[in-house]
Amino acid sequence: MKLWSGRFSDDTAPGVDEFGASITFDSRLYREDIEGSIAHARMLGSQGIIELSDADEIIEGLLSILLDIEAGKIEFDVSTEDIHMSVESELTQRIGDAGKRLHTARSRNDQVALDFRLYLKRKTADIKRETVGLISAVLGAAERNTDVIMPAYTHLQRAQPTTFAHYMMAYANMLRRDVSRLNDCLLRMDEMPLGSGALTSTTYPIDRDMVAQELGFSRITENSLDGVSDRDFALEILSDLSILMMHLSRFSEEIILWCSWEFRFIELDDRYSTGSSIMPQKKNPDVAELVRGKTGRVYGDLISLLTVMKSLPLAYNKDMQEDKEPLFNAVDTVLASLPIFAQMIDTMRLRPENMRRAAGDGFINATDCADWLVKQGLPFRDAYTVVGKLVNYCISGGKTLETLTMGEYRQFSDIFTDEVFDAISLDACVAARNVPGGPAPEQVLAQMESIRSFITANS
Repeated sequence: MKLWSGRFSDDTAPGVDEFGASITFDSRLYREDIEGSIAHARMLGSQGIIELSDADEIIEGLLSILLDIEAGKIEFDVSTEDIHMSVESELTQRIGDAGKRLHTARSRNDQVALDFRLYLKRKTADIKRETVGLISAVLGAAERNTDVIMPAYTHLQRAQPTTFAHYMMAYANMLRRDVSRLNDCLLRMDEMPLGSGALTSTTYPIDRDMVAQELGFSRITENSLDGVSDRDFALEILSDLSILMMHLSRFSEEIILWCSWEFRFIELDDRYSTGSSIMPQKKNPDVAELVRGKTGRVYGDLISLLTVMKSLPLAYNKDMQEDKEPLFNAVDTVLASLPIFAQMIDTMRLRPENMRRAAGDGFINATDCADWLVKQGLPFRDAYTVVGKLVNYCISGGKTLETLTMGEYRQFSDIFTDEVFDAISLDACVAARNVPGGPAPEQVLAQMESIRSFITANS
């Protein structure tokens, strides 16, 4: 018999139970559901709403159910609809009438809102920890390769010289923002909704602050209608995870390019690569490609929940049962992606000679040549035009700025002297960008120290 069957004179139609049940996926909330019920039962006893002996019996029964679930001794059935009714039914079977008193002064509406927040608080902390671990791997790669010069790109065209460490710090900063967003999300998620009831709280003299304190929440929700119908915290974490996966996807794209034979900047460890069933020479960057592909799944999870919530009136609606599967999928995807991505970064090997060779082509020191002219007194736009003509001359003659003679330079401006050759060397180009955020060695060391401090503060 269903716990809500008193109002009804007929059973649900065939297939309705299966269609409406959420136990197949919300069973993963069993720990949160039991912890919330224990806190609720303890509060009911403390407030005299139920007998203390009943509260103690309920708590003991719930703890035994938790142990049996984790031991694999309990199988969930769709007839109980969801994790809340599954636990309550099992409790009543074990301890009798005392178990029927557990649901006093609460509803499944505020119960699921509590369970969901508890679950996401924990998973957000797990994701944060794994993201910090990835930042550590990125920092380690930078520390091992501080002096490796490579080209930086705009429009996927070689643009200006930089260092691999400077490049890695760009991704470290993206990931640092991801951790910051997760921290912000945790602050807004940290509200305890139990006590909102079905939608307008309860007539019982409950102590919501006691429950919040026991469950580790910093505060309670302030409005009961909002308490049961709010899923902003779920949307916010999905948004944060989408941005995080976007960063991993961009990083993946770079790795995929860098380990191709066209670039050959890096080589991935064999343990994080796969081969071809037909082409024996292949070494495929499957981990990076899968992360890039799984990013779309997380985007889809965000859109799914936004679409569910976009036109729901207050308060709870059954549509909101569709909030969990997108969140579970996104959380699982991100938690699977982060550690394996960190391991891939930690084990990849650089080919610094290829990076430097690529930086030597493509006239990526052209801006530095123009800047040298500016420092001699030529207006920047005039210097820009002079160097543009120089580059065009080099392309026509198959030369580079480094291989031109001074006579050729002076065909375009009599300002040029031999000092320009020092200014356009790759090492000089990098060292000259000695401003905060730039690729000069001392600036990159400062960036690395900032990231190192952030890791320490968030570990």
